[in-house]
Order: sequence, then C-alpha cells, then structure tokens
Amino acid sequence: MNPSELRALESEEIKAKLADAREELMNFRFQQVTGQLTDTSRLRIMRREIARMETILNERVGNPEVEGEA
Repeated sequence: MNPSELRALESEEIKAKLADAREELMNFRFQQVTGQLTDTSRLRIMRREIARMETILNERVGNPEVEGEA
C-alpha cells in the first residue's frame, strides 16, 4: 500500500492492518529460519510497510517526542 492509500484509512483500520503485517513478518521470519522462504526481499518490504503505517499513526497523534527531535 502506498502512503496516500493509508492516509485515506481510519486510524483503527491502519492499526488492524499493522497487526496483520506484524504477524505476517513473524511468519516470514519463521520461514526464513526453517529454510522455507524463497523470496527474502519480502522481509524488507514488510518491515518498510510496518514503518510506514507506524509513521502515519504517529503523525495523526502528534507525538511530541518525534516533533522535539526534528
């Protein structure tokens, strides 16, 4: 999903997608350890999608820690 599609969603929908993405990343990690994962680039893609969702959620909250460091 690209950022504009994520920004169009409600916060609760993003949180649900974030939980699904974290679970999928965990499954990919298990597959990698057991040697079943053939496309290792999926790990990187999932990590970036998770970071993208967390960033958008933090933008909505207006987290003062993030703004103070910039």
